[in-house]
Amino acid sequence: MRSLRTAVLGGIRIFLMAAVAGVGAQGCARQSMDEGGRVNGSLRYLALGDSYTIGEGVEPGERWPVQLAALLRARGVDVGDPQIVARTGWTTDELAGGIDAARPSGPYALVSLLIGVNNQYRGHAVDAYRAEFRALLQRAIAFAGGDAGRVVVVSIPDWGVTPFAEGRDRAQVAREIDAYNAVGRDVAGELGAHWVDVTPTSRRMAGEVVGDGLHPSGAQYREWAELVFPEAFAALGR
Repeated sequence: MRSLRTAVLGGIRIFLMAAVAGVGAQGCARQSMDEGGRVNGSLRYLALGDSYTIGEGVEPGERWPVQLAALLRARGVDVGDPQIVARTGWTTDELAGGIDAARPSGPYALVSLLIGVNNQYRGHAVDAYRAEFRALLQRAIAFAGGDAGRVVVVSIPDWGVTPFAEGRDRAQVAREIDAYNAVGRDVAGELGAHWVDVTPTSRRMAGEVVGDGLHPSGAQYREWAELVFPEAFAALGR
């Protein structure tokens, strides 16, 4: 979360056609990619988000999407490491711009989306979040070959429980996070994507943060990956 990280350390367009058509190269040979989201036999996974998805402050192997892929492989699912489009500080509109710049090439067998904490932190309107989140989820579905059942939406964690939030109105942060998550859950349900609620678990992470006092530790991310696993497993048709 750049806004949050700054306190500690110092636009939207929908390209559904581009996503479905697979415009842009990410080092995968087109001739090897099938409609089921495989390249050379391995299932492709795209993770979209912000600091929580990129794993601010932890090693790459500790990021929850990477740990999720490892859990899936342990259950016999041949899934590759995730392609991550995420950056610390991104809001919904900044993620949209990041997707435009990265130009991920679908289809993917699995897509995850976790975004919105920086909208809440910066005081953006929930109604604006609804429209922007819907647009992002539509893009995620397009990256999954138009199959909403391959998309997993993850709730926004509650940073208000962390040491970073000392002196802030933690109850207000919780209420606002809940309001944002109600929107995410509703939109995911309307569009047919999976929904995973990691927020209750995040509210127990006060001591499970990295050095900035804000972002989750690898152990906390492991708990998130375990929560996401059943829905991801189902999304992959297992």
